[in-house]
Amino acid sequence: MTAPEHGSDPFSFSGDTLHEECGVFGIYNHADAGALTVLGLHALQHRGQEAAGIVTYDNGQFIAERHPGLVGDIFGRNSSAATNLRGRVAVGHVRYSTAGGAGARNIQPIYADLAGGGLAIAHNGNLTNAETLRAELVDQGSIFQSTSDTETIVHLAARSGRTRIVDKLVDALCQVEGAYSLVALTDKKLIGARDPFGVRPLVLGELDGAPILASETCALDIIGATYIRDIKPGEVVVITEAGLESHFPFKPQQHRFCIFEYIYFARPDSIAEGRSVYEARKAIGEVLAAEAPVEADMVIPVPDSGVPAALGFANAAGIPFELGIIRNHYVGRTFIEPSDHIRHLGVRLKHSPNRAKIKGKRVVLVDDSIVRGTTSKKIVEMMRDAGATEVHFRVASPPTTHSCFYGVDTPNTNDLLAHKMDVEEMRKFVGADTLSFISMNGLYRAMGEAERKPGAPRFCDACFSGDYPIALTDVSGGAAKRQLSLLSNVA
Repeated sequence: MTAPEHGSDPFSFSGDTLHEECGVFGIYNHADAGALTVLGLHALQHRGQEAAGIVTYDNGQFIAERHPGLVGDIFGRNSSAATNLRGRVAVGHVRYSTAGGAGARNIQPIYADLAGGGLAIAHNGNLTNAETLRAELVDQGSIFQSTSDTETIVHLAARSGRTRIVDKLVDALCQVEGAYSLVALTDKKLIGARDPFGVRPLVLGELDGAPILASETCALDIIGATYIRDIKPGEVVVITEAGLESHFPFKPQQHRFCIFEYIYFARPDSIAEGRSVYEARKAIGEVLAAEAPVEADMVIPVPDSGVPAALGFANAAGIPFELGIIRNHYVGRTFIEPSDHIRHLGVRLKHSPNRAKIKGKRVVLVDDSIVRGTTSKKIVEMMRDAGATEVHFRVASPPTTHSCFYGVDTPNTNDLLAHKMDVEEMRKFVGADTLSFISMNGLYRAMGEAERKPGAPRFCDACFSGDYPIALTDVSGGAAKRQLSLLSNVA
C-alpha cells in the first residue's frame, strides 16, 4: 500500500492539522522481538501513518522490512514482512515526514555497514543543522542514499575516528543540532538517545527481563510491559547482555519538553514525563473554561483530539458535554472526481453533525488548536446548518503563530492563521460568535506551573511564542527555511 501524498486528495484535511513526525520502538533479548515491535508500532501509529519499518538481528545477519503504509497493512497476519523478522533484538519506526519528504528511500530504520559492524537507526525529531552538515559531507565525498536528515547521523558516525560503534554514534550526535529521540541497533547492542533539551519523548520499559525503548508508554501497555522511567534529556543508554549503561556525553541544557505532546500529539492513555496526557488535557479545558466563560447549552468536542479538553471545560463550566459531532473513522481516499460543490462538502466525510442534539441550541466547540483555520470554519458552518443558534469556539492551546523546526510538520509561518490575524479577525474568518484561546500562562498553570517564566520556560512552546530553544542553523535571512513538507501543496 502506498501512502497518499497529503493534499493530493480533495477530501483530505490533514493540511489543517499538525502532524508528529514519527515514533520509535526497540527491544533487546526477547524471543518475540519482531512481533512485539510490530505491536509497539501499532500503538504508536498515531505518530506517523506514512510508512513503517523494522530491523532485526539474527545469527550474524541484519534483517530489514521497510514499506510505505500502515503497520497493520505491512505486518498483518500472514504477512511475509512479519515472518521475516527473526532474532531477539529489533528496532522499529513509524513515519510522518517533515525532513526529507516521502518516498521509499526515506523509510526508517536506516541501515548501514560501518567499520566495526552494522548500524540501524530509527529517529524521531528534526535536525536543525542537517542541511549544513549534509552540504559539508557531500563536498567531502559522502554519497547520500536518501533525503532524510537521519542519514546525516549515519554519515557522521561512519566518518568518526572512534573505534566502537556506540562511540561513533555519540561522536555524530555531538555534531548535530535539533530535537531528537532515537533507537539504534548493532550486532550486540540496543542504544537509545535523547537530545540535551529533551524536546522529543523516549521511555524505558521491561518485559520478561527484556529492556524496551519507545516513544510513549502506550507502546509498553499494548504488550504488557512495565514502565521503568523516562530516558533523561541528553542521556545515551547502551543495552547489552551485561545490562544497561547510562551516559551523559553532551553539555547539559535547560529541559524543554514539547508542550504539544500534551495538547495533541501523544496518545491520551500515555504517561509523558510522569504526567497523564489525558488528565493534562482535561486540566487545560478546566483552565480554558475559567479564562473564557460563556453561556451555552452544551459543550461539543471536535473529535477526537478535542475530547479530553472539552470534558474538562464542561465539568468546570457546569455545561452538559455532548457528542454533537460524530467522526467517521473509516475515511479513505475517494474514488470519484468531485465537482467544486462536492469538494466543499468533503469535511462531512470525516465529521457529521448530531442534528437532533444541536438544533436550537447554543453550542461551545472545543478543539486542540487552529492551524490554517479552514476546517474550523467548515465545522462552524456545519453547526449553523444543523440549527445551532449560537456557536462559540474555544481552543485548548494559545494561537499557533510560528512554525516548528523540531520534528512537527507545520505549514509555513505565513500560512498559519494566527500569524496573520488577531483573535477578532480569526473569529470572523471561522464564523463563530465568540473565539477564545487558552492563555500562555493558563496553559502553564494547567501543566502545574505557576506561570511561564520568560527566559526559562519549562517547555518548548516555540510554535506559540517564537522562542526557539535550539539553534536554527539551517535558516536563511532570518526566515526559517521550510522543512521539506508534504503540506507545501495544500491550499
